[in-house]
Amino acid sequence: MRVLIVNTSENTGGAAVAANRLKDALNTNGVKAKMLVRDKVSDDITVVGLKESIRNRWNFLWDRFGIFRHLHFSKDHLWEIDTASCGTDITKLREFKEADVIHLAWINQGILSLKGIRQILRSGKPIVWTMHDFWPATGICHYPGECDHLQTHCSNCPLLPGDGSSHDLSYKIWNKKKDLYKDENIYFVACSNWLLKQVKASGLFLGQRMLSIPNPIDTHLYHPMDKAEARLRASLPEDKRLILFVSQKVTDARKGMNYFVKAVEQLVMAHPEMKENTGIALLGGHSEELAGSLPLPVYPLGYINDQRKIVCVYNSADVFVLPSLEDNLPNTIMEAMACGVPCVGFKVGGIPEMIDHQKTGYVAQPKNASDLARGIDWVLHEADAGQLSQSALHKVSVNYSKRVVALKYIEVYNEAIAFRKYKL
Repeated sequence: MRVLIVNTSENTGGAAVAANRLKDALNTNGVKAKMLVRDKVSDDITVVGLKESIRNRWNFLWDRFGIFRHLHFSKDHLWEIDTASCGTDITKLREFKEADVIHLAWINQGILSLKGIRQILRSGKPIVWTMHDFWPATGICHYPGECDHLQTHCSNCPLLPGDGSSHDLSYKIWNKKKDLYKDENIYFVACSNWLLKQVKASGLFLGQRMLSIPNPIDTHLYHPMDKAEARLRASLPEDKRLILFVSQKVTDARKGMNYFVKAVEQLVMAHPEMKENTGIALLGGHSEELAGSLPLPVYPLGYINDQRKIVCVYNSADVFVLPSLEDNLPNTIMEAMACGVPCVGFKVGGIPEMIDHQKTGYVAQPKNASDLARGIDWVLHEADAGQLSQSALHKVSVNYSKRVVALKYIEVYNEAIAFRKYKL
């Protein structure tokens, strides 16, 4: 079986990381998988990049400009919206023609347009589409927040400025998607049970095939190691307990940094000694900007591409904290758990599916800095660290290992192929 996974980027963003891991997992479990990306940066022969051209760059710029125009030339929400107005026809590529299954992942920002997706559907090949956020189930947004318009028909989008037109951009793209999905052979896969439940309520998905399969992780790469050695390699202090926060962009409001800061402030008030024996490691872009916002010593690590160094950072931590306000199935929690690090996060999205409360970490009430502080305190001062670590490792091996996830996808591919043959 040959599978072509389509994703905008090779390694930037959580979806790219997950798609790459799935591609590797499939290749080690009997499937010939390749990944087609707009932005290829490595020399990996299983990753195919679109040929550099002025047209590809133009697709991206024109796609962004169209959204910019609908936002009345404001940058607010510019990266929270996608319309898939521009893209490349990939059906003419050799890799597409050779594939038995086309697997769509995160395909926005100029790699595929809705017209391009229609061309893929018309090719007759079975389609599996992994949803890394809500976009396939909404008009234009990736995360709807408190908006429930997706249940009936997107319109009056709160991300768009103006008079709240009932026939705005979200309404128009919704109609195009509804027409696109009609009577087509698509298997939609959510990365978490939470997302599956949410998108099942979408008016776009009536009668569609949907299931939940988590992202995989390479437990040969992400694994426990000696903490002293890890800290030495990560240039982190050996004589402090370390609280770790990781995000591609640590200032991203959706990742909950404001609640993290408040929780740490409460911790320090309750335990003044933490100023001497505890520090905070920040991994991700813009981390240096937050050094003065926290009442503990901060070690900003910036954005790191080297996965082995990232593993050392995780292994340096005593607790990993991710207070996301809205999230699907964060790779970072999975990575921390695979290194045996207990995690603390809010009870939102797929996070409570990953963290078993007071078994592998602590699940705090949403947007509750006091409960977040209580969770960090519990992990650092009360819980059995060794037991938490072992439970986290067991959870990962049973649910997120490459083999476990690959076999689930192979079953979906076989079903999609069989269904296609039946229709013919």
